[in-house]
Amino acid sequence: MTDLVWVMKPAALCGWLCFGLMVGWLPQASADEVDHDEALELAEQGVILPLQSLIGDALGRYPGRFLEAELEYDDGRYIYELEIVTRDRRVLDLEYDAVSGKLLDVDEDD
Repeated sequence: MTDLVWVMKPAALCGWLCFGLMVGWLPQASADEVDHDEALELAEQGVILPLQSLIGDALGRYPGRFLEAELEYDDGRYIYELEIVTRDRRVLDLEYDAVSGKLLDVDEDD
């Protein structure tokens, strides 16, 4: 009987893990994109910084041209994702905390 229990424990654990994934029990890492109207309202209320101030900071650090931006709500905070192309034609993705204006991450697109 103990051999059967030894074999069944891993199978049962695997089954519960798979079931948990299917019904969404395990935490999922995802960000919710904030639409333009909500972003404008958040900026007008002073919850987040205006996008233009962060574009100015990004171009001050990496001179070039601004391409696009997104605002996301991720892990309990608002994050601006800016894309710029530098004068030497590198495309950079910059992440800013939308509340504090702190530069969080810079990645170069390949």
